[in-house]
Amino acid sequence: MIIITGASKGIGKYLCDEYSKKDFDIYGIYNSTFIESSYPKTKFSKLNTTNYDEILAWFQEVKPYLKDITLINCAGINYNSFAHKADVRKWKEVIDVNLIGTFNMINVLLPFMREQSFGRIINFGSVVAELPSPGISAYAASKSALYGMAKSIAVENATKGITINNVNLGYSELGMISEVPEKFLEDIKKRIPSNKLCKPSDIFNTIEYLRNTEYVNGAEININGGII
Repeated sequence: MIIITGASKGIGKYLCDEYSKKDFDIYGIYNSTFIESSYPKTKFSKLNTTNYDEILAWFQEVKPYLKDITLINCAGINYNSFAHKADVRKWKEVIDVNLIGTFNMINVLLPFMREQSFGRIINFGSVVAELPSPGISAYAASKSALYGMAKSIAVENATKGITINNVNLGYSELGMISEVPEKFLEDIKKRIPSNKLCKPSDIFNTIEYLRNTEYVNGAEININGGII
């Protein structure tokens, strides 16, 4: 059973489509963009992951159908602004979605994973947590925080057959790359030794590695092409 947040756009949509094609049981979570399933074993639910009560109510509804869960947290937003000019409410909204929303999903599902002595939790971090870039302090803060959270949760749950890892994504053909102006995109490619963006298949293969490898836990895996 695979649960994917942010399933209506970008990486979340891609992963949902790929696993649906492979006939997995899937619950896709979306918030603003409506999505319908063309696969009988894929179901979609509209949830605001920052609303804990909403998630809890959804979980109680689908709990009888869950087993051997992999939770892939793809939901995320960005807000570009220099810190001294930032709208604090918009800045906080990024933290709420990218960090708090991710934790809410984990918190609701962890007890069930522990009961079943199995769970895979995969969060999407970002290269920007280590490579500074102006105007993205909210996004960088939200993605950096995922690592410390994952390390702690890994220690708490390793004996229960549960792993949690972060995939720190560089610049891919999916996701928020559409927000990068063309002139900056060319500069980014020059910093990548292969001079190309990450292919979706590399993301999928990494997710599959983490799903099938119990001894990788509390780790960060960088998919960034060796960017400098």
